[in-house]
Amino acid sequence: MRPFSYTRAETVQDAVIALAADPGAQLLAGGTNLVDLMKYDVAHPTAIVDINRLPLKEIEDLPGGGLRIGALASNSAGASPQLRNAATTGGNLLQRTRCYYFYDPSTPCNKREPGSGCSAIGGTNRIHAILGASDKCIATHPSDMCVALAALGATVEVEGPDGRRDLAMTDFHRLPGDQPERDNTLAPGEMVTAIRLEGNHFARHHTYLKLRERLSYAFALVSVAAAIDIADGEIVDMRVALGGVAHKPWRDTLAEAEFAGQPADEDTFRGVAGRLLAAAKGQGSNDFKIPLAEKAIVRALRQAASGTPQDQVVKAVQ
Repeated sequence: MRPFSYTRAETVQDAVIALAADPGAQLLAGGTNLVDLMKYDVAHPTAIVDINRLPLKEIEDLPGGGLRIGALASNSAGASPQLRNAATTGGNLLQRTRCYYFYDPSTPCNKREPGSGCSAIGGTNRIHAILGASDKCIATHPSDMCVALAALGATVEVEGPDGRRDLAMTDFHRLPGDQPERDNTLAPGEMVTAIRLEGNHFARHHTYLKLRERLSYAFALVSVAAAIDIADGEIVDMRVALGGVAHKPWRDTLAEAEFAGQPADEDTFRGVAGRLLAAAKGQGSNDFKIPLAEKAIVRALRQAASGTPQDQVVKAVQ
């Protein structure tokens, strides 16, 4: 690790001021990702701003069946038991890719060192992107929770030097383009304070399907969050978000809208999969992800439509 200064923020404003004062400053909450990156000599913050004393742990009911989750609420439903009480909801949004090359300072990586190249292109890329990649980066975002939040249309509340603003979850993360070092659309000095979910009509028809190399403690090769509002056998509203396939949780609202009024059946679900993956492109070792994602989308929509969500305790695929 390299030397850094340490500040313990007592208020959100304290944290924002400290972040804005030093472009190399980073927030510390659970530290389950940041500390690893520092140990691997991947992250080199010049200042650490500890936010664990901030009043951001509350989970509040909102009118209309909504929910507001503080950024420091523990990520109790994710990761291994050792991490659950440390990792935070806000930190989950900000976690960085698990690309092998990103974690290896001896290899070129545009995300870690802009302009150095992308070792995954033409290299070992089994876990990498099939959608939204660029010639600068084909890394994927690792979160499961963010995929579900994207499908549910969550809003991210952020606080910064210019005050508070709201970001749609689908706009919070970004595709790599020419700046793969930027994971999200936060402005300098901004921090996540909460995640807001509005009430919806998906309680009866939803699922989260995660396909991975092993059943426990593994990141997704492909994941699907699916939710459908069905009336008289037809789709009223549908949400489908994909994980493990792009630099951000992947959702196409235009594609979803095309299937409104269609029957909630196998033919429609195959059509949804084909539409969502129309632009998919393999990188060699990860070509298998395209048919895997197609089958996963159909299976997830089938589970959602039948009201039999994937069991998150017994994780064998139904």
